[in-house]
Amino acid sequence: MNSYKFRSLLRRRIFIIFLIIIQFVFLMYTMVSTSRTSTLLTTVMIVMSVLVTLYILSKKDKGGYKLTWVIMILIFPLFGGLFYLIFHLQTTQKSMIKGIETIENKSRSILYLPKDSYKEALGELSDYSHQITYLQKFAGFPIYNGTETKYLFSGEEKFEFLCQELKKAKNYIFLEYFIISEGKMWNTILDILKSKAKEGVIVRIIYDDMGCFLKLPKNYAAYLKTFSIECIVFNPFRPVISTIQNNRDHRKIAVIDGIVAFTGGVNLADEYINEIDKYGGHWKDSAVMIKGKGAWSFTVMFLQMWELISKQKERYRDFFPNEAVKTDEKGFVQPYTDSPVDKENVGEHVYLKIINNAKKYLYISTPYLIIDDSIVSALCLAAKSGVDVRIITPFKADKWIVHVTTRSYYRELIKAGVKIYEYSKGFVHSKTFVSDDRVATVGTANLDYRSLYLNFECGVVMYETSAVAEVKKDFENTFGLCHLVELKECKRSFFIRLLQDIMRIFAPLM
Repeated sequence: MNSYKFRSLLRRRIFIIFLIIIQFVFLMYTMVSTSRTSTLLTTVMIVMSVLVTLYILSKKDKGGYKLTWVIMILIFPLFGGLFYLIFHLQTTQKSMIKGIETIENKSRSILYLPKDSYKEALGELSDYSHQITYLQKFAGFPIYNGTETKYLFSGEEKFEFLCQELKKAKNYIFLEYFIISEGKMWNTILDILKSKAKEGVIVRIIYDDMGCFLKLPKNYAAYLKTFSIECIVFNPFRPVISTIQNNRDHRKIAVIDGIVAFTGGVNLADEYINEIDKYGGHWKDSAVMIKGKGAWSFTVMFLQMWELISKQKERYRDFFPNEAVKTDEKGFVQPYTDSPVDKENVGEHVYLKIINNAKKYLYISTPYLIIDDSIVSALCLAAKSGVDVRIITPFKADKWIVHVTTRSYYRELIKAGVKIYEYSKGFVHSKTFVSDDRVATVGTANLDYRSLYLNFECGVVMYETSAVAEVKKDFENTFGLCHLVELKECKRSFFIRLLQDIMRIFAPLM
């Protein structure tokens, strides 16, 4: 990044931080001042906190969220209730909810243009009929056959295949990523995008402003437009306390001509291809490439997000591919996305269905393991029922406090028979499940509160496709590079246990 871009980026961040500090100073003033006005404000805020606590307890939210907010209000009784109201009663949040509902209702039928394979799938996959039915009939994500799947074992492999497919683009390229950062990976991709835009290919990019907070300058979208590349920023960061700022676009989607799509954990930054050593070890990640009918779902997902941000109506049918991919691959794919504003935790339900359906084995890879009681119970029950449950987490931490919280779950899980593996070579960022040689999912959602309940996420469930065996093979290779955590290693000092218990309480806010 050149010095001008860096100075521009730095000034923007400092200004935002300064405005946030001013807001908190104002809140603190009401606590320490002894004036009559301050006393009245204090009384009103305490009464508000009591009423808000009663309101929180009456809601049908996750128990973890209720407990966290109630404890927050007990610790900060003067402005805890006000803080909750600021976060939850905003017109921006309501506007986003309405916008998403309108767009999804308009485009839901468009997902079925390639013709779904629902009846065929139920006949061949009776053991997974409940999961298939939930995703298609309730959540609205069709299941398709006629789709090739290739599991990509690393960020380096994803980078290689993505570049190959981008160069083949004839009509359009859609990229939606949480993180884009200048370096070998992004600069190589950007050169391809510039070339394709000159050829008349439509190139659109969405990136999350928080994900790129210290990575791209403020005017980067305008910079890309100088190369005829359309770019919009998801949820630009603003110096106000806002619920909407807590909802981030954590999806990773690449679509070429509606017939090829990528998703998984890999962002467009050099740490993901091990060009830089970010956390003192090897970065282990994964992705999946699909070709055929299933890629259309990711095309629609991207266009829905583009319409939501740009406020411009899309003609979805104009992007439907004219050519079909001929493939002999068997099996089915079911791409899905998860929105934090519709109260339907699709990503969590996909994971729970796979856990509950497992009969022989269940392998999971996740960078964070910060989960609520429903997932803990499901994992423990599966292990107690004789399922070989194994979870890979990082040995190297990207966030120390989150890593400490992740390790706080080990003891309970290991006692139930779950095997915990820490990746000895460094940091694990892949979000993958595989079970019984029949089903796997590769996506963007971590096993933590933020991914499961606060972010926009996506993934693809694969049933009996060739990639399922590839995912299993990756796990088998990776287990040999991991340390199997034993129960005796979970013993901690009193202060570490206390810290972990406290962190577990505040896990929903991480």
